[in-house]
Amino acid sequence: MKNSTIFRGMTRDGSARIVVIDSTAIVSRATMLHKTAPTATAALGRLLTAASMIGSLSGEKGDTVTLGINADGELGKLLAVADYYGNVKGYVENPSADPERKPNGKLDVGGAVGEGYLYLVREKGNGEPHVGTVALKSGEIAEDVAAYFAESEQIPTLCALGVLVNPDGTCLAAGGALIQLLPFADPATVDAIEKNSDALKEISGLVASGMDGFDIASVALRGIEFDPFDTIEVEYFCDCSHERFLRGIRTISRDEILRMLSEQEAETGERTLSVDCRFCGKKYAYTEEELFKTEADPE
Repeated sequence: MKNSTIFRGMTRDGSARIVVIDSTAIVSRATMLHKTAPTATAALGRLLTAASMIGSLSGEKGDTVTLGINADGELGKLLAVADYYGNVKGYVENPSADPERKPNGKLDVGGAVGEGYLYLVREKGNGEPHVGTVALKSGEIAEDVAAYFAESEQIPTLCALGVLVNPDGTCLAAGGALIQLLPFADPATVDAIEKNSDALKEISGLVASGMDGFDIASVALRGIEFDPFDTIEVEYFCDCSHERFLRGIRTISRDEILRMLSEQEAETGERTLSVDCRFCGKKYAYTEEELFKTEADPE
């Protein structure tokens, strides 16, 4: 399978910027790691696709974007974290969620998500993170992302997301497009973008047909002159490590760590603390000596 790619460009008149992603490889990797049912594949795939595009618009290399959904549906919580390049990781709380399809035969992502809110966290180096939230409009995710930008960041945004899912829950094709209007956008350009928007409603089908980012941008911006900026490769990437989890565990109180060690010893017979990465499933184990060792301790 070819790598996922992000295409970025801008209208020649400076009215809008566009990001298009073929996220098939990213979503395929996620479904393999999380063993998602079809509806969970579609929901997590859409969130990963959106987060990757948003991350690729960050200003500095150390920036990260966290896009999450807290709602009362069968899927539970959904989370995706992307870096400056658009590499992304994520998870869904209930990967086996797969409610009945809609009467038209389509996956009921909105029903599986339920009612709640979408939030976006921007972290820039050591600065204070910026957090914005918006009540879910439909739970279908694309509309909710667009609403977030309009309400929380005052950026008129068109967002299209799509995941074609095989019967076994694996991903056949996935993609997305994000078009954001810039200050003093030409009304004629805005009108043309709105007229072209229907062509993006089945964006995963465009990806499945073999169209690349530039091709899809040409559809979205039909009748509008635009300049390509770049095309970059992105992937599902988890940066977990033994050391990172250890630092996190050490922020917990000593009494709480001892309690968890005792619980795992009662279950397994070994006095070690085991943790699983929720993004990639890797397992890490720590002995009591390692957990309480300080930097001043001898090797």
